[in-house]
Amino acid sequence: MTIPDRRAVAIAGHTGDAAIAAAGLAGDAAVRATALGALERLGTLTDEQILTALVDHDVRVRRRAAEVAATHPAVNLVPTLSDADPNVVETAAWACGEHESNRPEVIRRLIELSADAVEPLVREAAVAALGAIGDPAAIDVIIAATSDKPAVRRRAVLALAPFEGDHVDAAIDRALEDRDWQVRQAAEDLRRAQS
Repeated sequence: MTIPDRRAVAIAGHTGDAAIAAAGLAGDAAVRATALGALERLGTLTDEQILTALVDHDVRVRRRAAEVAATHPAVNLVPTLSDADPNVVETAAWACGEHESNRPEVIRRLIELSADAVEPLVREAAVAALGAIGDPAAIDVIIAATSDKPAVRRRAVLALAPFEGDHVDAAIDRALEDRDWQVRQAAEDLRRAQS
């Protein structure tokens, strides 16, 4: 079979043609990324195909693989949390939150990213994932993130939802006085939800 173009692969994902969608995995980067989405839509994407795509030389393919991995909890995303491209790392962090996996290596890497990632979007995604997972080991880094940039602070406040304690209440109280109205709104929403 000849390698289909991107359009054909995208259509195959909507018409149920798994053979054409799978053939797209041998195409150029844009076609490979589209093939991942088409196969996922068809319900035929395998964990092995995702793992192969997570180490692809093209960032578009790796990012799409991290995205579709969100519905494949058996896929180990820990190596992808150290990808050279921050957009891939951000997407992998989000997918880890979707997995809600509290494996120690996942928690450890997400904590590192929450504290040390250069890109605010990566810190924001890592904090959100830690909140979704709800592992107690993440409380300190989530509270620290309530002092980060506004978008990270908003996400950190919401990430406190599964946690309790005086230090959590104090962080929410500080957020109620934050200079960013969206951070204050997140804290108000969290307080209402706790009532």
